[in-house]
Amino acid sequence: MLSCGDLPYDYLEYLVSRLDVPLLYVPGNHDSSLQAPDMSWMPLRSELPPMPGPQGCDNIDGRVVEFRGLRIAGLGGSLRYKEGPNQYSQAQMGWRALKIEFRIRLKRVRAGRKLDILVTHAPPFGLAEAKDAAHVGFVSILRLVQKFKPLLLVHGHVHPYGRTLPERRVRETRVVNAIPFRVIDL
Repeated sequence: MLSCGDLPYDYLEYLVSRLDVPLLYVPGNHDSSLQAPDMSWMPLRSELPPMPGPQGCDNIDGRVVEFRGLRIAGLGGSLRYKEGPNQYSQAQMGWRALKIEFRIRLKRVRAGRKLDILVTHAPPFGLAEAKDAAHVGFVSILRLVQKFKPLLLVHGHVHPYGRTLPERRVRETRVVNAIPFRVIDL
């Protein structure tokens, strides 16, 4: 199961425990920060602090993972439009995407493809029905899709209230807005 952010952590934990399936996720702009809390002020630490984020789920933000024969990369967050965690300028996301690109390039090519699925919170630039600047998407995500041609890009962040948006394409890549939810066959 894939989550594109902005879902309550306890809901994701419920899904994992109820369905007994792995869940890979990226954080959205409405999620809390996933930075580990600073515990250096405590004189004695008898136990480790709880890990931030939903328990039993795997945060793939900024990572490339292998899962059941698929190579999956994740980039969470949205375009910065106010103070808060998981929000980036186009330039900041460009640097994050460049780090992902290096990680993808370091992996050996399998089955003629370096990337199978890209999971993001924000859409690629130009593919959303954006009504405001916060939802136009990132140019760097579009570049990743154009360079690596994954089979699938799944994103969230754009809420088409009361309707499901049709799939779009960037060349060979299927682009799917996961809101409100989607069952996707590869």
